[in-house]
Amino acid sequence: MRAPICTAGALTRNVRAMRAFLWFFGLMVLAILGMGLLTYPAWLLLHPHFDFPFHRIGARIGMLVLLAGFLLVARRLGVSDRASLGYGLPRRLFLRELLVGLALGVATMLAVVALMSALGLLDWRRASALTGTALAKLLVMRLLSGLAVALIEESFLRGAMFSAIARESGTRAAVILTAVVYSATHFFASYHIAPAQVSAHSGIDLLAGTLQAFARPLLILDAFLALFAVGVVLALVRSATGNIAACLGLHAGWVWVILVVHELTQPLRGAPLGFLLSRFDGFVGWLVFGWTVLLAVPLWRFYRGRAVSAVT
Repeated sequence: MRAPICTAGALTRNVRAMRAFLWFFGLMVLAILGMGLLTYPAWLLLHPHFDFPFHRIGARIGMLVLLAGFLLVARRLGVSDRASLGYGLPRRLFLRELLVGLALGVATMLAVVALMSALGLLDWRRASALTGTALAKLLVMRLLSGLAVALIEESFLRGAMFSAIARESGTRAAVILTAVVYSATHFFASYHIAPAQVSAHSGIDLLAGTLQAFARPLLILDAFLALFAVGVVLALVRSATGNIAACLGLHAGWVWVILVVHELTQPLRGAPLGFLLSRFDGFVGWLVFGWTVLLAVPLWRFYRGRAVSAVT
């Protein structure tokens, strides 16, 4: 009779140790549910006056719920200060580390693109249609997009969430759990519903459409593992440096290159090695997974050694 009691006690301790993660996970669930439940009433109020697409209203509601909840949860868990959010470095050093990370992110992702091209996995004919001015505009706009994405995701995941989990459950748990969440959030789809088809059930339809990728997990397995590996690398860098400056740079650099390549190329899934590109987005798949695994230890060692010089 004592074994079940011990098991229940261990389960209780594990749940308590996961309290921080559960707070953040619950916040994300609340944002998704808010999108499903509040989008239709908001559309009824806004559509007669503004021509906002239904899915865009839903996305904004989800973001607002997430932002409001994040501010409350971060304060409750004691991770709303600059250091906990990953911004503890002085501004000059922070910008320096961000720029170093950006350069490394661009260089390492360009190496993947070069390998994809060498293996005959990318069709570059679309790039020949761009003028020099159009290419320059594309580079600038996608850089801004990469920086915006990195700022939001790193502040949330490798900033507040990492700090809260690490304090309660240790660095290893923080690395793994933030990487799982990071990977999963990339599969939230943009599901469009035409204005003429909007009904009282459209909020639920939007919710189901947003999560549709998870209904066929094998189709996203390669991309999920690749993004999980990226999340682990970023979390290891966060652990080694104690801030998110390098994470911001690396993340922005990777996103920048991927967004530009998406505009300039098309994936050749019918190529002999086409399976190396994911069916999810035609880029993040087994090849990116393998490259990220190879980069993990060198990047961690580089930033572990650099962490001392970054504060001197």
